[in-house]
Amino acid sequence: MSRILLFVFLFSIEIAFPQDKDGQQLIYVCPPCNSECDTLQFENPGTCNHCNMELIVEEELDIPDENKRKRIAFYLQNGVEVLDFAGPMEVFSYAGFDVFTVSKSRDMIVSQGVLNIKPEYTLNDAPQADILAFFGGNASNASKDTVLIEWIKQQEGIEYYFSVCTGAFILSETGILDNSTATTFHMALDNLEDNYPKINVLKDARYVDNGSIITTAGISAGIDGALHLVAKIQGFNSARKVAYSIEYDKWTPGEGIQLTGIDPYHYFKSVSNLDEYLGRYEFKDNQELEIKFNERENSIYAHLNGQKFPLFYLSKDNFESLHGSIVSFKRDTTNTILGYNSSEEDTTLYRKLN
Repeated sequence: MSRILLFVFLFSIEIAFPQDKDGQQLIYVCPPCNSECDTLQFENPGTCNHCNMELIVEEELDIPDENKRKRIAFYLQNGVEVLDFAGPMEVFSYAGFDVFTVSKSRDMIVSQGVLNIKPEYTLNDAPQADILAFFGGNASNASKDTVLIEWIKQQEGIEYYFSVCTGAFILSETGILDNSTATTFHMALDNLEDNYPKINVLKDARYVDNGSIITTAGISAGIDGALHLVAKIQGFNSARKVAYSIEYDKWTPGEGIQLTGIDPYHYFKSVSNLDEYLGRYEFKDNQELEIKFNERENSIYAHLNGQKFPLFYLSKDNFESLHGSIVSFKRDTTNTILGYNSSEEDTTLYRKLN
């Protein structure tokens, strides 16, 4: 019955779609995120009410996948802090971003005196990026490099600027942070405030999101800021999958300051009644699993053989597994949960035991 209603809904809105300049109907869809909402269609632009990603015109799906990947340039200076860039690099790589490194030259960079890094590009031949990222560790010298600062100013088509730790000083020197709010490494906060009076410096924030500019506190805070940017671009569930994949199980979603734009977490924070899914269930091969609650993420997960397997909320009674299968809970006529099935084995009902 639900499939029929969905078909009727989609058919009914099809005739009301806006038209382009040639009189053709415009259909808006959710960018592919390997979730149930990949199949939905919408009559107006906006955000997907399942994954919170920004809707696009259906024709944009014909663009080759390679061209859809966000390209993010990591500018690395000699002495750069390892975790400042390595943590976010891990996040963006797992999220499918095209990450590349840029420096003043192709000379070997030494990070913290122990790690040798050979940049892929120089300022002269770096490809066009969607996102520019800057990091701490000798950032004071980089911020006074007039060639670098001028290169940043000349970049066009940048969708986001991202900094970790004292990388904020590089952005500050360009004027990009003027009349914005920012943060940086805790030992450099006063310095940022004193030297750049046009910036409102926050001294107790993991990250600050101004919309197109995200600055983070030091070192590990860069991971939080990177996950936040993934959530903004790809949706909260995508960021959660990355956090799980890199075993960053201490992440608290939304633990920064967001000053503008759509909050990628609001929909999931508002999800209620998750406690009704909790309990013991049958599983294949005569095993049992237990559904438990993750208070930090307002989510549930399956506990099986000593491991946690997150379930990502899509809609009432429908969740997505880490690998994209849909887990659907089934109810009786009294609205009591009987059990669940999976799109991998949609004919098998695994019953709730308590």
